[in-house]
Amino acid sequence: MTALFLRDLKLSVRAGGGALIGILFFLTVVAVIPFGVGPDLKLLSRIGPAIVWIGALLASLLGLDRLFQAERDDGSLDLLVMQETPLVLTVLVKCAAHWVATGLPLVIASPLLGLFMNMNGTAIGVTALTLLVGSPAITFIGAVGAAVAVALPRGGLLVSILVLPLAIPVLIFGVGATYAAVEGPQPFLPPFLILIALTLFFAVIGPAAAALALRNTTD
Repeated sequence: MTALFLRDLKLSVRAGGGALIGILFFLTVVAVIPFGVGPDLKLLSRIGPAIVWIGALLASLLGLDRLFQAERDDGSLDLLVMQETPLVLTVLVKCAAHWVATGLPLVIASPLLGLFMNMNGTAIGVTALTLLVGSPAITFIGAVGAAVAVALPRGGLLVSILVLPLAIPVLIFGVGATYAAVEGPQPFLPPFLILIALTLFFAVIGPAAAALALRNTTD
């Protein structure tokens, strides 16, 4: 499992620019917002957490279609399905490697992009914390879409269509927890705990559903 994690981590970094492409896309999404809403610093500060979360969500979709594509192309996907190690565990390790390579850099970059939106220190810190907790759920959801679309010639668009509706609850509670901590009067802990629960839920359901889809694909 360690060898698989390191292998997928290297592939995620190399394929399509890896983390750099995601960060650049994240930067592009957040940077164009001030041009659209104008130079109102108070408005930018108020909508900043939501924009950062939306930018991170869209950037997280990049590369999800390649989660199992390398194994599909070289024929090793059949070996992963037939090996003694449970396929669910293999998918979980691949998801972890993909998140470390592409999701974690977005979390690290979010404080800098929060400054572009004129967010205060509390908003920047809480946004980064909620992204750290909630962004893995997007990867687990994306694994299901990637497994379904792995055999399709244009699976990238299908992955985005499948992932976005399922990721909406993660976005809602991530943004809600941030606004609760910054503006109130709602407490921060309830939406934050729900966000953690969503990540744990998809950490169980996502790999299991992806493993089932991969087995059906190889049959």
